[in-house]
Amino acid sequence: MEQRHLGRTGLRVSRIGLGTLTWGRDTDEHDAAEQLKAFWDAGGTLVDTADVYGGGEAEYLLGRLMERLVPRQDLVLSTKAGSVPDPDRRTDGSRGHLLAALDASLARLGTDHVDLWQLHAFDPHTPLEESLQALDIAVRSGRARYAGVSNFCGWQLAKAGTWQLAGDRTRLAGAQLEYSLLQRGVEREVLPAAMDLGIGLLPSSPLGRGVLTGKYRGGTPTDSRGASETMAPFVEPYLDDAASRIVDAVATAADGLATTPLHVALAWVRDRPGVTAPIVGARTARQLTATLSVEALSLPDEICRALDDVSAPVHRYPDHDWSTL
Repeated sequence: MEQRHLGRTGLRVSRIGLGTLTWGRDTDEHDAAEQLKAFWDAGGTLVDTADVYGGGEAEYLLGRLMERLVPRQDLVLSTKAGSVPDPDRRTDGSRGHLLAALDASLARLGTDHVDLWQLHAFDPHTPLEESLQALDIAVRSGRARYAGVSNFCGWQLAKAGTWQLAGDRTRLAGAQLEYSLLQRGVEREVLPAAMDLGIGLLPSSPLGRGVLTGKYRGGTPTDSRGASETMAPFVEPYLDDAASRIVDAVATAADGLATTPLHVALAWVRDRPGVTAPIVGARTARQLTATLSVEALSLPDEICRALDDVSAPVHRYPDHDWSTL
């Protein structure tokens, strides 16, 4: 699998990353092991997790698998901290919480460092510079090699990236946000800020929460996320008429290229300007292997333009440069 630099840094990662959102919850140890082995065999290196995935079970499971299945040095480990299971305060970006969370992550993962440590979300109740100081401490102490953020909007990312560059601080290497043909909101301000600051984008849900695979065109499969009580609200926003038109266009492109809608949708986001590596998840190793076979596909320019047109978001003042309006 092709390797790419994460932003303007020396860190190289596979251009497809493996997500572990469901590990320890819907994905058991046997299935997780098969997925990790298939990913590694395909040349994948970037494995993404978070301290709240499965209540910590995803990190614990990943740590056990590295111990006996895949060498730690062959993987680029990325985890996140700051998201908390508190309905009154969904994020805690305080320095104390973040550093304690990192130590707990390292213990579950069974390693002395992660390759990329990210703030899971912006905390409006904590000064941003305090949260960013935790990233600096983590890198300087050797507990993290690189740092990034997740789910920051445009002004938050611009402020954080500029603050880090303004002094002797750890530059932000990556930003993880949802990005797909069904969710192109990052193109308004986040992506321009990231590209200007040299921050690599790591798209989550690159398949539109599974909708872009076309599996929902004839209804909701009983074994899909859309049929799950816990995940149905996650999928539902992308089952409207506007999304259906985009899914139909992806399916048409796939037919013309003799490939699958999954591959078309994933290749589109993988090769967008500013993108380093989409993060994909799968229920089974067989699904993951089929997904990773996208490596051989590059979309023709005319297909990209057609998909751009059918999925184009509304960008008006002040999202675009004033002189172009």
